Parts: sequence; structure tokens; C-alpha cells
Amino acid sequence: MTITALNEVVTTPVRTVSPDTYRKGMAGLAAAVNIVTTEGPQGPAGFTATAVCSVSDDPATLLVCLNRGASVHSIFAQSQHLAINTLTSVQSPLSNLFGGKAPMAERFESGAWATSANGSPVLSDAAVCFDCVITEIKNVATHDVLFCQVTDIRLNEEADALLYYQRGYHSVCQDV
Repeated sequence: MTITALNEVVTTPVRTVSPDTYRKGMAGLAAAVNIVTTEGPQGPAGFTATAVCSVSDDPATLLVCLNRGASVHSIFAQSQHLAINTLTSVQSPLSNLFGGKAPMAERFESGAWATSANGSPVLSDAAVCFDCVITEIKNVATHDVLFCQVTDIRLNEEADALLYYQRGYHSVCQDV
């Protein structure tokens, strides 16, 4: 693809890699581990995500990628709000629980949960919690990209960070 002028794109064939090659490459991209939550008609819902990143600081906006084949997809597609709970190294069992096939009620039995101002479950001892309003959803390939305006942040300044890298968990601690 070649960009010739603002908003003018000339399409040329793009060589792509195989899904397997892409997954291998992505294993080398370290990412923070998050549990994304909302309150749906049937109660709290959540999933583990590493595909979370900043879009802008004005207004404060994050994006979250959610596979349309995920069991929680319809709940989040109908929600107006969510919370992004960034995990600490001791919370890797929660990541596995929310990333697996456990029933929703069972997922929220672990951890200390509170409710954000927007109504989403927030993990009390997370490294950071972003309380958000979903402002836009874009369909891209197999995923929906949820654009989320941040309305509140709870920050644990002494927390370490849980990263996912080379298909395993790693901890990053602050330098003292």
C-alpha cells in the first residue's frame, strides 16, 4: 500500500505472512496482561487480553482487541462500558482463569473485586485499573477493536507488572 496524499490510498498487492508465522512473531512481542471486564445482563463478564494499547491522551483513549469468536463477544458488543485491569505478577492464576473456559461466575469468585463508577468490575489489587466508556467499535479481520475513553484510573504505584512473552509469564519490577 502506498499513501500518495492525505486520505488518498493507492492499493498495491501486499505480501502477508502465514497465521503460524505471525503467531511465532507475536510471541516475541512482550505485552502487559489485562483482565477486561464489564457488567452484562447476566452479571459480570471478563476475559484476558494482551491486545490493549494507548490511542491518545486527549481525550484519554485506549483500545482493546476482542476476537468475535470469544464466548464474551456478544456481551461486550452490547456494553457501553468496560474496565481494563492490568495484572501484577502474583495474579497470573487469574489470567489463566479468565483466559480459559471457566464459567463467568467462577471467574469472579477469585480475586478481590469492586465496582467502578461506570459499573464494571475492577480488581482491587491490580497494578492499574482503567474505567472506560466504549466510544466506537471497528471490525478488523477476526476481531473487534473497542475504542474506550478513560473516565477514571486507579493506580497502585508500588505494584509490579505481569508480562506475557515467548508464551510465558514474566514479572517486571520497578527499579529502587
